[in-house]
Amino acid sequence: MAGTRDPIVPDTKDWTWVLDRPCEECGFDATAHQVADLPRLLHDTAMTWSQVLARRDAAERPAPAVWSPLEYGAHVRDVHVLFAQRVRLMLDEDTPTFASWDQDATAVEDDYAGQDPATVAVELIEAADTVAGTYSTVTDATRARRGLRSNGDEFTVESLGRYHLHDVVHHLHDVGAG
Repeated sequence: MAGTRDPIVPDTKDWTWVLDRPCEECGFDATAHQVADLPRLLHDTAMTWSQVLARRDAAERPAPAVWSPLEYGAHVRDVHVLFAQRVRLMLDEDTPTFASWDQDATAVEDDYAGQDPATVAVELIEAADTVAGTYSTVTDATRARRGLRSNGDEFTVESLGRYHLHDVVHHLHDVGAG
């Protein structure tokens, strides 16, 4: 990989505000999406991610302390896996509390920067399909089921899905594919 891999400054912002108003950075408006839209939108974004990860420069960071498209793609793959687990918990249990996830520690421990872009693309598509399948089982009776983040933030299945979709779309914006 060209260039130095400086540590990434951890993102400690609380992004739950994107559920109430459009994201000024990427333009995503959570209120424009229903849980029924998620399977298609997650599939479509996974296809865009596969194009991003096919770029010759996918493993190159645009700046030393900014993730490469490969690192963002590995993160999005893991976001899909995490949200599939969380949605399943919400559908199977009454008001589960989600374990904390340190995305920055995972990026280092799993060496996002050293992974193969083609492999990440396949895994991202598979993870997106899995979570999309889970969202496709959500009904009017289950979309309001609740879950709690470890910090106490409360989500419904539908709001968690919108929050999830924002993460995926926002990172496409981060890599210039939004």
